[in-house]
Amino acid sequence: MHRFIARANVDHFIGLLNGNDLTTDKRTGVTGLLIAELDKLAHELENLEFVERKATEGRDRVNQVRNARNGHPFGTTEREQAERLLVSCENLQTVLEDSCRRLRAMINSSSVTISTGPRRNLIE
Repeated sequence: MHRFIARANVDHFIGLLNGNDLTTDKRTGVTGLLIAELDKLAHELENLEFVERKATEGRDRVNQVRNARNGHPFGTTEREQAERLLVSCENLQTVLEDSCRRLRAMINSSSVTISTGPRRNLIE
């Protein structure tokens, strides 16, 4: 249950951070909450895939916003707004990539064995 709540919170906070309507102070606060939720997920191996998926989605979002920004002429209000959104997306992406690195490091430093072979059904 805790994992479900943490994942839902991560999705919610990412949604907020992808928007344009947060002040700098609120963005900082939401980023702190996101990091706290990602840290909660760092204690279970199966959460690595979830966090990596969020990082991949974030990379796609950064590329989309960058392309949108590049579609606006220099010196326009639209370009300035798109530039601010791009900076926000890049900052969020840094948080997501750092979380992936921390989770991988925890897994690599622990005694957890990761099976790469096919799983067998124990109830046949």
